[in-house]
Amino acid sequence: MPYRLLIRAASRATGRLGWLRGATGGLLGIALAAAVTRLALGSHAALLPWLVAPVGASAVLVFMLPASPLAQPWPVFGGNMVSALTGLAIAHVAPVSLIAAPLAVGAAIGLMSLCRCLHPPGGACTLLGALGSPVIATQGWDALLLPLALNLAALIAMGWLYNNLTGHSWPHHLPPVPPLGQEGWTASYEDGDLDAVLEEWDEVLDVSRDDLDALFRAVERRAQRRWLDNRTR
Repeated sequence: MPYRLLIRAASRATGRLGWLRGATGGLLGIALAAAVTRLALGSHAALLPWLVAPVGASAVLVFMLPASPLAQPWPVFGGNMVSALTGLAIAHVAPVSLIAAPLAVGAAIGLMSLCRCLHPPGGACTLLGALGSPVIATQGWDALLLPLALNLAALIAMGWLYNNLTGHSWPHHLPPVPPLGQEGWTASYEDGDLDAVLEEWDEVLDVSRDDLDALFRAVERRAQRRWLDNRTR
């Protein structure tokens, strides 16, 4: 029994969707972000942060959920940068933190949505800007924006390289699915069909298998009703 448990644990870590792949990617992404930013800042590295905390959350999405719409390159870069700028701007016009913080988060969500770059770690970036820090107060907006931009550029570069080398297209592209023939719908899929397609796609989707199944069953029933209605006309 212990041997089987070890085999199962190893499979979860190193299997096709194992956590070890994502953990290794996160390690490499943050290491590159730290090294590139520290080198780029040069003599300013002692004054400016060379790692911005929300980038760690971005790394989780990039390397563990590379197929998620929230983890694509534009949301990663644009979502964080738009949110950071929003937080800094709100803090400038509303210097009271109790007012600036909620205003900044609400505004950042709206702007990310409008710019099609919704990214959850952006909420943390906008709070960093809105609440400010002694470094931002003394060094200006560049104290947040410059390290953040460098961090994100390096993270995206490693995300592109590592995800594609480990068999996960990034930016994510759906595999081609041929359309159904014109003869009509006459069958229903089985649970094994869904599992087989998920295995073929080899991606971590940010939706549960049960939710996918419920969605497809509902679409299937609707398509079947339309097909039956067409036959009776």
